[in-house]
Parts: sequence; structure tokens; C-alpha cells
Amino acid sequence: MERNNVATMSAGALQTLMETYGEDVWNYAFFLSHSSSAADDIAQETFIRAYKYMHAFRGEASVKTWLLRITRNRWYTYRSSSFMKRVTLQAAPDSTRTAQSAENAYMDESLSSEVWQLVLRLPRKYREILMLHAHYEMTMEELAHTLNISLSAAKSRLHRARQKANEYWEKELNGND
Repeated sequence: MERNNVATMSAGALQTLMETYGEDVWNYAFFLSHSSSAADDIAQETFIRAYKYMHAFRGEASVKTWLLRITRNRWYTYRSSSFMKRVTLQAAPDSTRTAQSAENAYMDESLSSEVWQLVLRLPRKYREILMLHAHYEMTMEELAHTLNISLSAAKSRLHRARQKANEYWEKELNGND
């Protein structure tokens, strides 16, 4: 099967891309999926897509931002696949759970901060924007592009996420230990 639109990326360039951004892509996929096997699949699909569509990369965002957006889109596809729906049981969040989740364990190990424990209790859209902004150091424009929302929506969501995190922090400090 021959293609007219062949990616201009060489195998060596793909290797470099994977070495440079592989950990960030995998960590973000894990953050979204809560599963190391799903993160493996999503990261692999992300780099396949990047290789396949490198010719379409317009440079409107950094390569890292572009890859994280592909990761997020791959996660949406993975999550909505019929395989995922048949195989994965979706449990309701249980606030009384005592076992540490994989997401919490990862954040403990890689970020070692009580603040991230608080962030993990936020609703997903707030957790995600705080993670992308603080951990991946994305600009507002990059956040908007990655999350596929307007710049004003990104600013507003980040502001609300910070407010919500502050509310949680105040509750922690006032005796919810």
C-alpha cells in the first residue's frame, strides 16, 4: 500500500521524538487512563499517529503540546472503543476507599507533594488543566490547544481549578486530617 502523503520523518527522527517526549506522553496517558497497559497502548498509538501525520504538523504549538493533544485524542478513542466498554468495569468513585490508587501512587513518587494529593481529588477537568499547566509547564495558548477549548475558557477553567484547590486546601488546614 503506497501513499502519496508520506511522512517526512525518518526512523531516526521518530526514535529521537520518542526518547525526548516518550515519558511525558506515557505519563499523561497514564494520568488519563489510570492503567499502565492502556498508557502503553495509547503512547504507542500517539507516536504512530505522529509519524503518520508529521507532514500535517503546522507548528502552531510546540511538538510536546502537539503530542499531548494526540495523546488526549487517542485516550478518547480508546475510552469509547467497544473493547474498552466490554472489558472495563466502571466503578463509581468511592471517597471512603483506603487503598492508594495507581494515580495517587504515581503522583506520590514523581511529584512527592501533598498539594498533588489534593489536586487528585478535584474533578477531572480541573485536575487535567492543573497537571498540564504545572507539571508540563504549558502556556495558556498551549492549554487551550491541547484541551481543544478557547483561550478564555482555558483561563477560566484554570482559575476555577485553582479556586477549587484552594477550597480543598482550606478544608485540610481547618481540621479534616
